[in-house]
Amino acid sequence: MEKVLGDVLGFAAGVAVSPLPIIAVILILATPRGRLNGVLFSVGWIVGLAVPGAAMLAIASPAGASAHKHPATWVGALKLALGLFLVLFGARQWHRRPRDPAQARLPKWMDAIDRLSPLKVFGLGTALAALNAKNAPLTIAAGAAIGSAGLPVGRQIGSLAIFVVIASLGLLAPLGVLLLGGERARSTLGDWKDWAAEHNVAVMAVLFFVLGLKLLGDGISVLAS
Repeated sequence: MEKVLGDVLGFAAGVAVSPLPIIAVILILATPRGRLNGVLFSVGWIVGLAVPGAAMLAIASPAGASAHKHPATWVGALKLALGLFLVLFGARQWHRRPRDPAQARLPKWMDAIDRLSPLKVFGLGTALAALNAKNAPLTIAAGAAIGSAGLPVGRQIGSLAIFVVIASLGLLAPLGVLLLGGERARSTLGDWKDWAAEHNVAVMAVLFFVLGLKLLGDGISVLAS
């Protein structure tokens, strides 16, 4: 299990560093129902990671993801494909980044965050976790890594739970700051939001590239062994 956790913690950290969802939760916390909606957004995020991760586990075992506790060939091919996607997407993001960070613009849907119902806030958290171009490949890769380790079901579920918790720390941190820091925390969260807004594209591009290279290496290692 320790080896599996070593494999998936890097993926979890990559998911946790997600500037746009962090900005979204900070904006949500600033609304009149900020605490309730912040919790709902975070729960939606957790569901958005747990469901595809669990689905990958459910697929991996019957599909023979582990052959004598070694990842099957299709797991290596999957990681190779995911890694190639992340590298190419990262290069595209880097090419399109604003040369001046001050010119960075947030997505227009963020302007409507203060008008979202609790159910839509939950759905937004789920969508940003499950459908994000970075998070979805990393969650699938984490599920494949866990499923290909030949662990008992209980340890697979425990490994996935650890992945989800670590991957959610980026969102839980602003929520914790607000709940524990009171009004003074709003200034801190505002600074976080401004920094994340300016550097979102560059941070994401580097993450795509680095994590993509890791997946490429993992895939090549599986296919070559």
